[in-house]
Amino acid sequence: MNNSYGTLYLIPTTLGGEIEPLEVLPLSIKRTIEALDYFIVENEKTARRFIKKISPKKSQPSLKISLLNKYTEPQQLPIFLTPCLNGHDAGIISEAGCPGIADPGADVVKIAHEKGIKVVPLVGPSSILMAMMASGMNGQSFAFNGYLPIDKADRKQAIKQFEKRAKDYNQAQVFIETPYRNNKLLENFATTLQPNTRLCVACDISLPSEFIKTLIASQWGKATLDLHKRPSIFIIQP
Repeated sequence: MNNSYGTLYLIPTTLGGEIEPLEVLPLSIKRTIEALDYFIVENEKTARRFIKKISPKKSQPSLKISLLNKYTEPQQLPIFLTPCLNGHDAGIISEAGCPGIADPGADVVKIAHEKGIKVVPLVGPSSILMAMMASGMNGQSFAFNGYLPIDKADRKQAIKQFEKRAKDYNQAQVFIETPYRNNKLLENFATTLQPNTRLCVACDISLPSEFIKTLIASQWGKATLDLHKRPSIFIIQP
């Protein structure tokens, strides 16, 4: 680690909605943002709005923002860390939740370690961890698996494989889905899992509309819950 380099801060944001950031984020986020001018973000408009909410007096024209999203070319990533190599601190801001967790920020963090740049994660909400906390499932052993296949047959097979892994290793299995496909995924779980396999659905975590419930699969088959376009986490374990 080179002491002449700047530090790369990983800055969590809220998990959506119009909630006031400092209701769920510590003051360390505010202090860090006020000290930085260089930011790596997924969406410039929402990042600027977040920074303004956290620090209304901070000069917006002084912000130097690099975009990190699905359109970013891999060869651009090392350039984002040039400020740190020149002795300036920089921050990665996720679109929602914690940078580097189900988030493209991990690619920049990897390069930062390779270059000897100090990386500092800041405290903030992670929907994955908060869902695990509230699920009643095995917090000693769990795996985040991201998205399941879209193809119906492939998805059914994957669900059965993850259910077997959950049973064989006593390990909770965690998933996310594109929000407009949430209802379909809940239906897939309810009809594919063994009737007594537990399924936790956690949506709108930390928001006023938060819903978190763990039932067995057969009970979810009878439930009426609309998850359309609501950020959700799904966890299964027999």
